[in-house]
Amino acid sequence: MVKICCIGAGYVGGPTMAVIALKCPAIEVAVVDVSPLRIDAWNSDRLPVFEPGLDAVVKACRGRNLSFSADVDRHVADADIVFVSVNTPTKTRGLGAGKAADLTYWESAARAIADASRSDKVVVEKSTVPVKTAEAMERILAHSGSDVAFQVLSNPEFFAEGSAVQNLLCPDRVLIGGWDTAEGRNAVRALMDVYAHWVPEDRIVTTSLSSAELSKLAANAFLAQRVSSVNAISALCEVTGADALEVARSVGTDHRVGDSFLNAGVGFGGSSFQKDVLSLVYACECNGLPEAAGYWQQVVAMNEYQKSRFVRRVVSSMFNTVAGKKVAVLGFAFKKGVCDTRESPAIDVCRGLLGDRAHVSVYDPLVSEKQIRRDTAAAPAAKVEQVRVARDAYEAAEGAHGLCVLTEWDEFRTLDYRRIFDGMQKPAFVFDGRNVVDVGKLREIGFVVYSVGKPLDAWLEVLPAVA
Repeated sequence: MVKICCIGAGYVGGPTMAVIALKCPAIEVAVVDVSPLRIDAWNSDRLPVFEPGLDAVVKACRGRNLSFSADVDRHVADADIVFVSVNTPTKTRGLGAGKAADLTYWESAARAIADASRSDKVVVEKSTVPVKTAEAMERILAHSGSDVAFQVLSNPEFFAEGSAVQNLLCPDRVLIGGWDTAEGRNAVRALMDVYAHWVPEDRIVTTSLSSAELSKLAANAFLAQRVSSVNAISALCEVTGADALEVARSVGTDHRVGDSFLNAGVGFGGSSFQKDVLSLVYACECNGLPEAAGYWQQVVAMNEYQKSRFVRRVVSSMFNTVAGKKVAVLGFAFKKGVCDTRESPAIDVCRGLLGDRAHVSVYDPLVSEKQIRRDTAAAPAAKVEQVRVARDAYEAAEGAHGLCVLTEWDEFRTLDYRRIFDGMQKPAFVFDGRNVVDVGKLREIGFVVYSVGKPLDAWLEVLPAVA
């Protein structure tokens, strides 16, 4: 019987191992983490990760062939295949701060594997890491002082938050990178045999280690670049009378382009896009490719521009001041279907408004009040009383001067906007950062409406331009 251990019980490790356990009932799967609180959550009825369908998968396997434990050494020692799925955030200090990946947790995991192993193992990179990280891991493992043989593979994850379980069950591809040696090919085959329980062989792609590592960064960079591209077009649409939705639909019908990730908005967020693009920038810089680094840096710069442009539009529309005014914020997660706020555009928009002394009232159907307060606490000179967390959209909008839609939750499409209008200060402003509202209907009600990438409201056309 093959035994699998995954170090890291986070957004990637937990769901991935749960699906492997579901599809491979003869394989024992253990998920380990140094945080007892996180492990306790995985063993409870309230999982630490919200993903549609994940509860059912975990409940079907937990206690059968899926376990969650804080005993890292024991499960690593027992395993034949060890996945490493730890956090690799962007460094905040030191060499490469602001761009390079912080590999502190990754190195700790590698040393834990070296110390605990008493038998040969296949070690699988599941975290998003810089190119050549697998080689660095091999150096750590090779100097463990034992006779244990390790083979390191790269198996990056490509699922999207909010649809992780479905993506894992029916992946576009499973990518496995390894060495072109007899031992390397055997290790690749061992991992392929795991995925072959449910993934067709033609969807299992094998490459070199470096190609697999770079493919993950490149995939997210390409997707982020598409978002920044359409957002750059959206700014031009607004001032020329074009509609970014129509432009995107026209462009997306070209099969060479496709229609994915062409929705103009307030900017991309989540744990991966910005981190991975910046890691790619740093890799280019370190390898003497300043022009390539500058290209990818501009993807992030455009995303920052889109968020700051949105804040400037809100402030300029409301007579160039939001000081003391209540602004309702609908949506705080970085996208619908998740409770994740990492790099959410809503955070930067709220901080911008709070820095201009606005009072914000936030409603999100999944994000907790604790998380909202934690994310808005760093706003320059903001005070606690400037932030309120509402129970629903109507409470958030009551008495507000303006309303910002920052996450595309479906419920925001069907709100009673007449009721909202009646309860707001006049003139009542709506700033749609996700193209959720029916602009025409809201203007008929009496709102002054700004929607990213759409022709400007007649009210806004007479105001100073927002660069």
